[in-house]
Amino acid sequence: MKARAGSKARAIRGTGTVAAAVALTVAATACSAPGDGDDGAKDSAVVGIAYEPDSLSPLLGYGKDGNSKIFDGLLTRDADMNLRPALAAELPEVSKDGRTYTYKLREGVEFSDGKPFTAKDVVFTYETILDKKTNNASRTELDALKSVEADGDDTVVFRLAYPYAPFAERTVLPIAPEHIAGRQDVNTGPFTTKPVGTGPYQLVNWSKGEKLVFKANPKYWGGAPDIKNFTMAIIKDDDIRATRLRSGDLDAAILPPALAGTFAKDDNRKTYAATTFDYRVVTLPTGNRTTGDTAVRRALDLAVDREAMVASILNGAGKAAYGPVPTDSEWFTPGTERAHDPERAKKILDGAGWRPGKDGIREKDGVRAAFPLWYVSGDKLRQDHALAYASDAKKLGIEIKVQAGTWEVIEPRMPKDAVLAGGGSPADPDFDQYTLLKSDLAGDGFNNMAWYDNPAVDRALDDARRTADKAARKAAYDTVQRELVKNPGYTFLTHIDHLYVTDKRFGSLTTQVEPHDHGLASGPWWNIEHWQPKP
Repeated sequence: MKARAGSKARAIRGTGTVAAAVALTVAATACSAPGDGDDGAKDSAVVGIAYEPDSLSPLLGYGKDGNSKIFDGLLTRDADMNLRPALAAELPEVSKDGRTYTYKLREGVEFSDGKPFTAKDVVFTYETILDKKTNNASRTELDALKSVEADGDDTVVFRLAYPYAPFAERTVLPIAPEHIAGRQDVNTGPFTTKPVGTGPYQLVNWSKGEKLVFKANPKYWGGAPDIKNFTMAIIKDDDIRATRLRSGDLDAAILPPALAGTFAKDDNRKTYAATTFDYRVVTLPTGNRTTGDTAVRRALDLAVDREAMVASILNGAGKAAYGPVPTDSEWFTPGTERAHDPERAKKILDGAGWRPGKDGIREKDGVRAAFPLWYVSGDKLRQDHALAYASDAKKLGIEIKVQAGTWEVIEPRMPKDAVLAGGGSPADPDFDQYTLLKSDLAGDGFNNMAWYDNPAVDRALDDARRTADKAARKAAYDTVQRELVKNPGYTFLTHIDHLYVTDKRFGSLTTQVEPHDHGLASGPWWNIEHWQPKP
């Protein structure tokens, strides 16, 4: 759950590779952007997304979970989230002890500048990410990696310090060209904004806060895409994104349920719902005298009406969340669901000495049960979740002041102020729990935003990470989920489905089971290189 790019972890705050703030308008026009190389509507697509990357360098975290479009990883995922070869010619050969992964590389692959892709580029990419001088906050996701070596031009060997069950999942990470990125400052060089990769698309223009414009790579090893011009219009505000889609400025967009519903009777558009591991959560920082109290955390966990949020905020497009693992996942621990029980919550507060004051707000030892809750401006889903959470808390005698701001405003306040955040990854439970809950990652950018500190959880996370035995891993993650019942640290609210509205001219599209990151690398355009628009 580290950052996709930049020096700080970003996973829990918003959409994966996201920037702290973006403009509310977009310069991209519907199917033609003069000067950007668009040839016309038939072979072009413009999609509306909510956030933009901090960087386009995989060395800094861009595209680390796949679908980067500019780059490829050794492996990729199909529509069912199964690993498939990409730059690797086949799935890896794994040693019996689970500590050595050998990849044979695909022949004849070139970077978009015409230079050949070889094993040296793979070694360069992983070694650079592991270099402490590189501002990649996702480095701990490769803790198991001891070394990476090239065996000629067409073979790469990874050696692990311990058996790490989901290591192959980590090799969807995009590969950067050593001959370009290796000759400049990894953190500030031009490669961060003008990348060169092996992927199906090449970057034409990046107008920060407005749009990312791509053109098809005619020499792509997987075949030249039929969509020759692809634009991601960066529109932070949900209402504006819906308006631009309605006016025809966009061919597709990600929208919250209420706005997606306004297109239900539009005969020219189709809505796609992607199931996800994406959760909405309230951080309860230990640095705040109210939210740091275990009794307050437990009371809020019981007072929140999750099912009402699913019904009224998500219009049924999601499910109640009791932790980072969805209730329908094989990794979920039955019995850790929390019923909506405000009366029990009040008794917990009473027993802990939080007594109602004259205005009805509880107090304890001179501390008023009140705290701010921040959400990102323009995000309707987060706003609605925050307001509903505050309303439920008020019934207990806890006052929550809901406030909106950009990440630049919110980030310095995270050690003491609550935040309506998000996260989640379907690939492996390690991915969405380790950086969320590990105590030694507290304060590491957007990792462990609640400064959660639980020795039992720390031990379980390490145990689960250091074994390939699935039963042992399940037992460890069961421990984590049960500990979150005793001392929540966060109030998990909902797991949300992602809704996308697209123009029907693109035919029938597909979605994957999606992580928290959505819109940029996910959505119906996860495989846009294979789209075949109708004549």
